[in-house]
Amino acid sequence: MFASMLGLMVGSASAEVRGTWMTTTANEAISTPANTAASMKRLREIGLNTVYVECWKNGYTEFPSEVMRKAVGVPMKVSASPSGAVQRDLLDETLNAAHRNGLVYLGWFEYGFMAAWKDTQNELRARKDWLSLDRNGKDVAKNGFVWLNPLHPDAQKLLLGIVKEAILKYDMDGIQLDDRIVWPYIDMGYDEFTQNLYASEHGGQRPSLDPKEPEWVRWRTEKVQAFAKRFVREVREAAGKNFIISLSPGPHPWALDNYLIDWPAWSRWSDSPTWDEYAPQVYRMNYPSFERDWKEQVGFMGDRNRDLIAGIRLVGDGPDQKAEDVVKHPSLTRETQSGGHCWWYSKGVLEKFSSEIAAFYDVAKNGQAPHPRFGSNWRPAPVVAQPGPKVSTWKANLAAGKWRMIGRFGDSWRTISTLTVDRPKMVQVTAAGAEAVEFLVSRR
Repeated sequence: MFASMLGLMVGSASAEVRGTWMTTTANEAISTPANTAASMKRLREIGLNTVYVECWKNGYTEFPSEVMRKAVGVPMKVSASPSGAVQRDLLDETLNAAHRNGLVYLGWFEYGFMAAWKDTQNELRARKDWLSLDRNGKDVAKNGFVWLNPLHPDAQKLLLGIVKEAILKYDMDGIQLDDRIVWPYIDMGYDEFTQNLYASEHGGQRPSLDPKEPEWVRWRTEKVQAFAKRFVREVREAAGKNFIISLSPGPHPWALDNYLIDWPAWSRWSDSPTWDEYAPQVYRMNYPSFERDWKEQVGFMGDRNRDLIAGIRLVGDGPDQKAEDVVKHPSLTRETQSGGHCWWYSKGVLEKFSSEIAAFYDVAKNGQAPHPRFGSNWRPAPVVAQPGPKVSTWKANLAAGKWRMIGRFGDSWRTISTLTVDRPKMVQVTAAGAEAVEFLVSRR
């Protein structure tokens, strides 16, 4: 199935990724459970079929993590109250809201190897032995962030650990690594660990103080690729086949020149499983710049073009896109016969340009577009349970298969349990304290 399904039709809407990134920064889309529910419902009404939701940010997971508890003593950090006393499992909350509305959900491990913003002091930054440094011994890269050393085995173990933990715990449809599964910046890598490793592979000679010296660049670039192969291999083993492993890098060749990531070459690996989806962040302030640079990315991908998703900037630092130019961007991805598009970010979709995007998709006329990898009914509407004969009991007619039972507690839909039904039948379950209960098809 996968990319060959791009011709699948529902109404007259061809299959394509219609996605958006969702973050807790500079917007309110997922700031409360009520906002999460309303945002997912509205995104589907507008015509989107995919969400990429932040779950790893500024040194903390946004879901309870035993890996993080063991590493830094803090299992999660998403506050649900001004005091911080109440914590939200943001991954579970947003996952349930997305699937209730038929949206494909990818956990977005936004920060990758980034440990902290330059002004942030957290537990990961305190692990000095894990950090990447410049040649002056400073831990802040030119991009303004503090980075874990991507070569340090403990840093690698941490990133892989939290990703695989989330895969095993949550019924996600995929995960995405951002442009932070890279070298922290070309002038980083002068920490003792990296210099000693380089010396051990170069007859005792330490790396050049010139960060652009060819052998020093080549060595780091190959190390980044080696971990990327390991990452994809281990995630595929943990997740199985029906799971998207996505990468959202910077545009090529800029990302190679500055972050030592040759992601178009990664798409052509023959000795390793490759990433399923590439969503380069072609964030441009105007359409002509986007058109020029998007066509360049398409040229780099060759026969993997169907797996190329355009990262389109709507809002952010600097001026917003011009309203009259918004829909030119996804129109171009269709002209280039690519796999779809993803809007940066949900604030632009929900607040600034909702009417333009909704009119472009025209769901009332064309129907919802299927996801190119999963088809049109991958996340069907939930089965709504009815109150049972006893207090806290619920009943529902379920088809044979695996189901995720979710309950509404106030404004939040939370996963209660999973169950397997061996044949179509009426099931009765207990859900203490739930105000409503629904069953979602489980794909994990």
